[in-house]
Amino acid sequence: MIFSEPRFLLFFLVVFGVHWALRQHVARKLWLLGASLYFYGCWDWRFLFLILGAATVDWFAAGRMQVARDRGGSLRPWLLLSLVKYFGFFVDSAVAFSSWLGLPLSAPALQIVLPVGISFFTFQTMSYTIDVYRGNLRPTTRYLDFVLYVTFFPQLVAGPIVRAVDFLPQLDSPRRFANVDVQRALGQFLSGFVKKAVVADLIAQPSDAVFAAPGEYTAASIWLAVICYAVRIYCDFSGYSDMAIGTARLLGYELRDNFRFPYLATSITDFWRRWHMSLSSWLRDYLYISLGGNRGGRWFTHRNLLLTMLLGGLWHGAGWNFVVWGAIHGLALVGHKEWLRRVGEGRLPIVSRLFTLYVVLLAWIFFRATSFEDAWTMTQAYVTWHSPGGKEIALWSPVPEWGLGARAAAIFAPLLLVHVLAALGTAERLRRWLPSWLISLLFGAIAALALAFMPLQARPFIYFQF
Repeated sequence: MIFSEPRFLLFFLVVFGVHWALRQHVARKLWLLGASLYFYGCWDWRFLFLILGAATVDWFAAGRMQVARDRGGSLRPWLLLSLVKYFGFFVDSAVAFSSWLGLPLSAPALQIVLPVGISFFTFQTMSYTIDVYRGNLRPTTRYLDFVLYVTFFPQLVAGPIVRAVDFLPQLDSPRRFANVDVQRALGQFLSGFVKKAVVADLIAQPSDAVFAAPGEYTAASIWLAVICYAVRIYCDFSGYSDMAIGTARLLGYELRDNFRFPYLATSITDFWRRWHMSLSSWLRDYLYISLGGNRGGRWFTHRNLLLTMLLGGLWHGAGWNFVVWGAIHGLALVGHKEWLRRVGEGRLPIVSRLFTLYVVLLAWIFFRATSFEDAWTMTQAYVTWHSPGGKEIALWSPVPEWGLGARAAAIFAPLLLVHVLAALGTAERLRRWLPSWLISLLFGAIAALALAFMPLQARPFIYFQF
């Protein structure tokens, strides 16, 4: 079940109606827990044992850490109990990466005993026990609240990564429908729906064709394919986040924003303050700082930055492409720090934005490519404008006779304009200025157009694989 298909809308209407019809706070939480488990079980009911088992262990371990702290005992054994569940993922990543390096390893026993894969909820529960260990959070004694925090269906499959310190306090008191900004929540959900179901899904096919056989296409087509993929992954992932945040708001709960117009960033550092902010802040707080952060000297800081991004790449998957993607971003972050130290802030923001986007697009080649040979072919064309082939990307055009440049302008110019206007806050100002009846008509018109243009077959969200 994905947010952009009809059965989710039916599912949510039932959840929404029953949730606000119930009067008792505990009954509402039990209802949301049941709905969340059903939502997760739609993928594979056997996964329910995994998520409930992991949540139970973490809830128990955090409680025992608090007891140990109160009695002056050691907290570390209980933290290790919590973290060892995720060791299987790192074993899988290490085995795959070492095989790529030509150093085959095998860990069949660990893979059987600890079959935990990559997921967003593992980062949530890890942050909870680490916060308790550090003394930044007192563990909850309510098992229901903790399991609902872990399984809350809007953000369960692909984030945003929710911190317990932000979500658990919201479960202390009943939500009131009078406090829900329905118009804002619906607008955010609709925005995410258009991004995913229309823009991301429609632009996927021409980009996939080029990535499947880059040696057959011109350099201009490869450039446009990379731009298409950059637009697609942004609209796909930020679209999911928008729908998750809007859905949670309609139920009375607030989730942190996950994207803030990252392709308008003025530096690679600024990009990571805007892209997948729940992950970037998690990596900063629980990995970069744990490695030592910026303590210990300049080169020590650079090492920590590079390691953080390499491990961030491995989180996406145990493959060379994600390692290279992480390395490019890590080296870019180190380079930006050195630039600031030697030169200072740039005085040409347009040039800074274009250079940042150039590096980000280069990294997306390795993130998306399925083989090193294809990635290298595309990188050569991207950097040198050397055309490996003669075919052109099959971009949509309102006029069939238009050339490739006109077709690209017809697609990307409106998207860029909407992106900039949204970054300037134009949509939010219009929402506050226009009367409610007109906004309702606009929402209906946008939804109708989206349903008319969306592909017949919904594509899975890209980040479901992570």
